[in-house]
Amino acid sequence: MRPDPLRVFRQDVQGMHAYAIQDSVGMVKLDAMENPFPLPPALQSALGQRLGALAVNRYPGARVADLQAALARHAGLPAGCALMLGNGSDELISLLALACARPGASVLAPVPGFVMYAMSAQLQGLAFHGVPLTPDFRLDEPAMLAAIALHRPAITYLAYPNNPTANLWDEAVIERLIQAVGEQGGLVVMDEAYQPFASRSFIGQLGQHDHLLLMRTLSKFGLAGVRLGYLMGPQPLIGQIDKVRPPYNISVLNGECALFALEHEAVFAAQALEIRAQRAMLLEALAPLPGVRVFPSEANMILLRVPDAAATFDALKRRRILVKNVSALHPLLANCLRLTVGTPDENRLLLTALEESL
Repeated sequence: MRPDPLRVFRQDVQGMHAYAIQDSVGMVKLDAMENPFPLPPALQSALGQRLGALAVNRYPGARVADLQAALARHAGLPAGCALMLGNGSDELISLLALACARPGASVLAPVPGFVMYAMSAQLQGLAFHGVPLTPDFRLDEPAMLAAIALHRPAITYLAYPNNPTANLWDEAVIERLIQAVGEQGGLVVMDEAYQPFASRSFIGQLGQHDHLLLMRTLSKFGLAGVRLGYLMGPQPLIGQIDKVRPPYNISVLNGECALFALEHEAVFAAQALEIRAQRAMLLEALAPLPGVRVFPSEANMILLRVPDAAATFDALKRRRILVKNVSALHPLLANCLRLTVGTPDENRLLLTALEESL
């Protein structure tokens, strides 16, 4: 018999599930931590004209360097540090794993956390070690320190704020973890994907550690469809990681969209301010709902525990409200739903539907 062509694929890949994206047609979409505000019409028109004038028949050129410089100014990149671009943070996470995939190397991160840390490690042949958070989603410092000493990870991810729990962790604990990883010869990657909505950042500490990297994205800034992330850190580290980056990984369209947005960053800052105000309103309105526990948030999402996550998720969906049921991702997330902070109208619809669903 003819051999099955599926045999060419790795067994672990055959056993994996593809990343699932929920159908959101006709729904109030509050499942993916997107900025709910579109570009104002005048900016839509200006961007369209600008993109239409691009030489899409040419590979990306000097404008990539312009974008790197603009992002460095926007982020406040410290002296002695460099910046590289990725097709979203997902590509940067994959490139980090690829660059560090030596025999016996591993990746470590608190869990529950962003699923791509573990997935990228698996795909590049690195072991992944997840260290559970405490029941109230704080870092378990003794467990983290023990895991760092035992596994000597090549990469330790610390999301700040964390996804899906939406909280910031104690800075003093993080500093001690950074020190411990450095003593073992590993890298620490602070993932600040939700920085536009957080009260604190580690950008000021970036130049103080020769093994610390900081990752951000323009997805939460308001450009989720553009797919652009950036990694910052000491020039020697960025120089090594940049060697495994595919050439021309940022298209002329991605890059010009990002440059345009940075030129109008005041518009996006105002949107982030409104999202933070809506988050405060939602946190206050959700707290008294019967049987609901609402967790603190420093991101554009809110995690809450309900009596029955599956039933509540289905009831919301019947009311055309789409959220994320994260209860199966980790035991600590039992009966938890994750809600994206939407527009004022979307949030009112969410609250009404949630009250009815409960």
